[in-house]
Amino acid sequence: MPRRRREHEPTEDEPVYVISVAARMVGMHEQTLRYYERMGIIRPARSKGRTRLYSRADIERLRQIQRLMDELGVNLAGAEAILKLREHIQALEREIAALQRELQAYRDRLLPAPYSGSPSAESAK
Repeated sequence: MPRRRREHEPTEDEPVYVISVAARMVGMHEQTLRYYERMGIIRPARSKGRTRLYSRADIERLRQIQRLMDELGVNLAGAEAILKLREHIQALEREIAALQRELQAYRDRLLPAPYSGSPSAESAK
């Protein structure tokens, strides 16, 4: 029995959706997506033929913008500022985690490991 070929699952940042599909996925007009690109809010990749290609991360960003505007009444400039702040916070959190790992590695090198043996085992040596 031949093995079934596993289909490629696109990564979060892999550009795979053309503008018509992306617009349908988020319930926006294609012109809105083009406008967001002109404003620098979203940056879809381009194919060799210059076709806009959106990733799942782009789609999620568009959904976040839509939620901020529709549910919270934030205007487009406010939504953009909120998303930039979120991205900055995430970058800082990653940096903190890396520094914590570095600090722990430094401590592990400098500080002796705590004694875990029993006193009777030590005296038997």
